[in-house]
Amino acid sequence: MNATISDRSMRIRKATLDDASTISTLILSLAHHFLLRDDGAGAESFLLSLAPEGIARNIATPGLDYYVGLAGNQLMGVVAVRQGTHLFHLFVGQPFQRGGVARALWSCVKDIYEWPTATSPTTVNSTPFAVPFYERMGFCEVGARVEKNGVAFVPMQLAQA
Repeated sequence: MNATISDRSMRIRKATLDDASTISTLILSLAHHFLLRDDGAGAESFLLSLAPEGIARNIATPGLDYYVGLAGNQLMGVVAVRQGTHLFHLFVGQPFQRGGVARALWSCVKDIYEWPTATSPTTVNSTPFAVPFYERMGFCEVGARVEKNGVAFVPMQLAQA
């Protein structure tokens, strides 16, 4: 799968275990968007799940599919889908934000999983920072902001076609 993103070519492929460390680094570089405290207090377990070992476990987990967006060998972004209906992760590296990377990753998984479907809702627990993006992609808030285990998120669901 290929996409042109702000004058760069991005290749999207299924993630492998070799990608775990790079994915971890990218997500943890953006932790300030979802942590309740800058020092990560209260979110220690969650942050451990984002360490390379946690990401590797996720990649190896049946029903949890990771895809990476690459320019050459450089990771631009990552998207993960759980059980074909839940957008588990969608993160774009800071230098590539606002350049169409998230939209391209979203479009890729939307096509793969044929979202929206009439039988199962598509959901995401959005970082507060990303709510406007998801609204542009057709998601609606389905609950109040949640602050739990040191992180904040907003439950959202994709509107049916």
